[in-house]
Amino acid sequence: MDRRPTLTEPGGAQAYPLTAERLLRRLEWRVIRRLDGRLQGDYRTLFRGSGVDFTDLREYAPGDDLRHIDWNVTARMDTPYVREYIEDREVTCWLLLDRTASMGFGPIDRQKSLVLAEVAATLAQVLSRGGNRIGAVLFDGGVETIPPAQGRNQVLRITQSLLRPPPPAPAASSPAGPGRWRRTRATSAAQEARTTDLSVLLRAALGLARRRSLLVIVSDFITQPGWEKHLSLLARRHDIVAIQVVDPRESELPAVGMVYVEDAETGEQIFVDTDDAVFRERLRALAAERQQSLEAAARKAGTQIHTVATDDDLVRALARISELRRRQSR
Repeated sequence: MDRRPTLTEPGGAQAYPLTAERLLRRLEWRVIRRLDGRLQGDYRTLFRGSGVDFTDLREYAPGDDLRHIDWNVTARMDTPYVREYIEDREVTCWLLLDRTASMGFGPIDRQKSLVLAEVAATLAQVLSRGGNRIGAVLFDGGVETIPPAQGRNQVLRITQSLLRPPPPAPAASSPAGPGRWRRTRATSAAQEARTTDLSVLLRAALGLARRRSLLVIVSDFITQPGWEKHLSLLARRHDIVAIQVVDPRESELPAVGMVYVEDAETGEQIFVDTDDAVFRERLRALAAERQQSLEAAARKAGTQIHTVATDDDLVRALARISELRRRQSR
């Protein structure tokens, strides 16, 4: 049985398997072309931060960026000195992509995994048009690396890897978490430890990205703790864009009566009354608390979490990220 996403013709006449070529063509027409109009072709603030190389030192002049003052030289010379930089004309981008089981949550026709593929394909295509090299690290418990390369074929290679059916979820038992639930029947409770650990993905990036690069992390960030220290190490050397893919039902459970829900990663099942207003409010509060903790951890690590929901317009979402990064770079 083909478990790949499908593309339905207007009017629902026929559904085709969603191949990399079909997805990229659709994104070029519906997303990238509209982004060109919104951002006027300037993707620098969206995809690049301070991607620069140090070239020289000179005395401080009024109007210089205080962040570029070299305090060690200033102390020795007793005169303020600033570092001069030149901007890289090309950038190597690594897409760090979470394909674990929790990314299978969401509407049938637009699960978080499909949003992940759309975001990754869009960024890869836009960057490749500027002659930049794009690599990817796919994480589904194990790590798959696609070395950096240029061109449309590289974009298709990454996209096709993301459209492959994910590995089957293990049967296990662990505490429930937002975003990992789907309806199904109970399974065994033998593999409690097999929950996502993003530290594995970030450690892989530490070994792969040797020189300064743009790292784009796309994940729902439903993970075991401890990933923050690895993100902090990456942020010291690289420009980081962290994109969290979410589904509204992770925090706003609809009232549909008594249902079984199962953790998609561990297999634990519970029976809940979704008509219970107290239960739904508790879920909202827990989701809000988790989100606040996530954003605080990312800030401490030196970056910011940008959110894209399964019901978001992708053009608006990416334009919103661009505007936030533009304000930060001023």
